[in-house]
Amino acid sequence: MAQGTVQVTHTGTSRWRRRTGEYASLAAALEAAGDGDVLTIAPGTYRENLVVTRAVTLRGPEGSLGSVRIAPADGVPLTVRASATVQDLHVEGQDSAAPALLVEDGTPELSDLRIVTRSAAGLEVRGAARPTVRRCTVDNPAGVGIGVLDGAGGVFEDCEIVAAGQAGVSVRGGAHPRLERCRIHHASGSGLSVTGEGSGLEAVGCEIYEIKGTGVQIASRAAAHLTDSSVHRTSADGITLDTDAVLTLSDCDIHDIPENAVDLRSRSVLTLTRSTVRRFGRNGLSVWDPGTRVDANQCEIHDSTGDYPAVWVSDGATVVLDSCRVHDVPDALFVLDRGSRADVVDTDISQVRNTAVSVSDGATAQLDDCRIREVSTGAWFRDHGSGGTLNSCTIDGVQTGVIVTKGADPTIERCTVTSPAEAGFYVSAEGRGTFHSCRVTGSGGYGFHVMDGCRTTLTRCRTERCARGGYDFAEDGPTVEDCTSDESGVLAPPTPSLEPSAVLTATQSTGLLGSVPAQSTQSATAQLTDAVPGVTTPARASEAVLGELDSLVGLDSVKREVRALTDMIEVGRRRKEAGLKAASVRRHLVFTGSPGTGKTTVARLYGEILHSLGVLERGHLVEVSRVDLVGEHIGSTAIRTQEAFDRARGGVLFIDEAYALSPEDSGRDFGKEAIDTLVKLMEDHRDAVVVIVAGYTAEMERFLTVNPGVASRFSRTITFSDYVPEELLRIVEQQSEEQEYRLGEGTAEALLKYFTALPKGPAFGNGRTARQTFESMVERHAGRVAQLPETSTDDLTLLYADDLPELP
Repeated sequence: MAQGTVQVTHTGTSRWRRRTGEYASLAAALEAAGDGDVLTIAPGTYRENLVVTRAVTLRGPEGSLGSVRIAPADGVPLTVRASATVQDLHVEGQDSAAPALLVEDGTPELSDLRIVTRSAAGLEVRGAARPTVRRCTVDNPAGVGIGVLDGAGGVFEDCEIVAAGQAGVSVRGGAHPRLERCRIHHASGSGLSVTGEGSGLEAVGCEIYEIKGTGVQIASRAAAHLTDSSVHRTSADGITLDTDAVLTLSDCDIHDIPENAVDLRSRSVLTLTRSTVRRFGRNGLSVWDPGTRVDANQCEIHDSTGDYPAVWVSDGATVVLDSCRVHDVPDALFVLDRGSRADVVDTDISQVRNTAVSVSDGATAQLDDCRIREVSTGAWFRDHGSGGTLNSCTIDGVQTGVIVTKGADPTIERCTVTSPAEAGFYVSAEGRGTFHSCRVTGSGGYGFHVMDGCRTTLTRCRTERCARGGYDFAEDGPTVEDCTSDESGVLAPPTPSLEPSAVLTATQSTGLLGSVPAQSTQSATAQLTDAVPGVTTPARASEAVLGELDSLVGLDSVKREVRALTDMIEVGRRRKEAGLKAASVRRHLVFTGSPGTGKTTVARLYGEILHSLGVLERGHLVEVSRVDLVGEHIGSTAIRTQEAFDRARGGVLFIDEAYALSPEDSGRDFGKEAIDTLVKLMEDHRDAVVVIVAGYTAEMERFLTVNPGVASRFSRTITFSDYVPEELLRIVEQQSEEQEYRLGEGTAEALLKYFTALPKGPAFGNGRTARQTFESMVERHAGRVAQLPETSTDDLTLLYADDLPELP
């Protein structure tokens, strides 16, 4: 057959029709062919616009895949209007307003086609057409890959969209195709787009990836069902549903999404079964608006790459999680706004950096038979109108089990909190709540900690092995009935009643001593020593502590400032005892200076001094930084700051790098919330805690300038100067004496030269550098002495200049 010719094999029943003819053009061959005829096209490029109107077979030569190019200058290269068979062709379109391959009618079979074009659509199926498309490839960087519209359908098997300037597959106008084992990638806008009432799509075993936009987009009353498919590596959300859209995902995998893995709005409905959502930058499931609903069964949501909740439910939406797993995320489930609801059944939530379940702004959450472990906060009901039920849940290995604040009123029934680092159940800021048959075991704090003004009800609850006590209530505290405890901790620190008692239960009582069981004097005293050491351990005299301060190397100006402040406090105490007016002394301090200059050490000694003078109850030091105070979401910062302040009661709260609470480009930063909470706590509890804020000098000056409310609480700034070489030498000498080493001849001079030459940039560690230098010398000394066959005492103790580390 000659190049550029078309061979038509006529297959009619009459003998004279069973013949073969050759035609110079495709148009002529199609005109001559009848139903059932086979058109075999010779290799070459055909600049014709073909229209197939009969049930013919149109194909390239066997064994020469891609050798036939249909490439007219404009218009639609190939239009199919019959139940024809088209295979082994290369179709190229040049018209931006027309598709490269248009199927308008019939049930044609299209296979092994390669469509390369820069047109409105690579392959478009319209109206009554129902093609079967197999092993076809579409490359259309200017428009839609495959478009199915106006009520059309069809089956697409093992097809690939290798590039699309718009949607990879677009379904609209009531169309309803089925995709099997198709791959859609490098599309813009969306991988799959299904829009319009009556439009639908079924996809089985498909992969959508490398999409510049959304992976799957269902909107405007359209519906889709994806089975055994994956969506990954998009630039926007993985899947979006909007305006009454309906989507079912079965055995699917949504992963490596920079934004929301799935986002639903405006009454859309999503059903997930045995599917996985992982490695997402924002929410795994983002569910908005009244009537919007997600039902997830046997699904797994995990490994967030951002700082957002895995499941976000707001503006009246509903989420149901049944037999699911949520883990390795910043927060697991956030339910916000009146009308929003989450129902969680038989689900595991674990490895959560912050809060497992957060309910706020009037929302409701119901958890039944769930397991929460290794999280910071198990469940937090945040504010008025927020509530729901926790029923038969276990919470294990958390900081705090359940928090109820600001008028929230949940019901907690038959729940167990095991080994919380702090409280098992914590109610504050007029929170409410009903707790029935709940248990706390092995708490590092209280079992139930209910603050003033909280109208809480506890019935048949029990605590065991709680370090600070089973229950801590105010005198006008909650209503308590039939609650028990082994009371293995301090009942009411810092001055608990040590009277023996045989009370085992508390019934119809609202006060602390009437609401929890007491214990023997010997046991309570032992626990008091363990839990609150400052109460039973005699305080050192102030002069002894000042002596330790004086023994510190350098810091002359710091010592003078601390002594002056101590003298003011001591004299004021004596004047008060004598019946005279005592000057008000603000004890909160600002420490400025470089790292390693002794700020934390002096803060610890300052707390001891105030304890010895009777100003502070315990004098202990609680050291925190921004990460301990600032949460990831609105409201979490206040509770973290409150908890840090509570730990420091009776002592010193030392905030290192405090300027980080107020960064220069703060924007929506939650550091301001920590500052505001701290200022209020300092005002409300001015005698309970001494606050010291510390950091670099210039940064602290800016911090105080932009936060006048903070500056007004601090009357004195103490500056810690960098150590000079002579002082660094003295620190090394002290370390040597303490560790039973000596400096050999010439070592002190070598150390002075070393410290003088040492770079003093921002990374310079001052006293820390001196200690590290000593440790390096000891290590090099060991390497040297270990090689000696025999050693003397001098060998084992003398450090020489050769033991000095090299200058950086």
